[in-house]
Amino acid sequence: MKKQISALFVTLVLSNTALASEWGYEGHHGPEHWGNVAKECAMGKNQSPINIAQPVEAEMKALELNYAGQVVSLTNNGHTLQAGVSGENVFHVDAKSFKLKQFHFHTPSENVIRGKQYPLEAHFVHADSEGNLAVVAVMFDTGSQNPLLSELTAKMPTVGEQVTLSHAFDVAALLPKQQDYYRFNGSLTTPPCSEGVRWFVLKQASELSSSQTEQLMSVMGHNNRPLQPLNARTVLSKD
Repeated sequence: MKKQISALFVTLVLSNTALASEWGYEGHHGPEHWGNVAKECAMGKNQSPINIAQPVEAEMKALELNYAGQVVSLTNNGHTLQAGVSGENVFHVDAKSFKLKQFHFHTPSENVIRGKQYPLEAHFVHADSEGNLAVVAVMFDTGSQNPLLSELTAKMPTVGEQVTLSHAFDVAALLPKQQDYYRFNGSLTTPPCSEGVRWFVLKQASELSSSQTEQLMSVMGHNNRPLQPLNARTVLSKD
């Protein structure tokens, strides 16, 4: 439990710690060297992200995402753009209540669906009272301009900076209407790569324009961890 809580705080707070400075996405700090920072990144057997290639259909409940709060801030922590939220935003699953702590982005997507990599993936990170984690992933495909992403990035923070949004908007508005999903057990996709994370990848993608993808990538770069082996895991599919 303590390990999970520690992992949560390392991941969620502004990354100006020694750990954060020891890893990145290129060169000697790249993913192939993360095991030098956190052993689980190299030795774990249930790591994320994965290619969702052969999901197994299963009877699972619809997602209970009760987001009543708003998106209020955006932070550039040097690895990603991370949004801060206010209010009550709760995810009910497995007879537990997980509170939304933040959401952040990866360009291009980290998880891949049947070999398709999307230009953008958002991770909505939740934690329960015991420090267990649940991540809801939303893919974004190239299409029309996304007005909510435009609102979120209207004032782009520099590294180490947090900006308050001029116009807060509902967290729930970022989610696609159709919420069928894939589920699997995985890990954090950044050091310390802690396992035991419940992953829920939504099947329906939202949209963003090519110019929005370019803007986000110009700030975050290619901040996607390479795909990890599925090993003995099964990916479940909810239709």
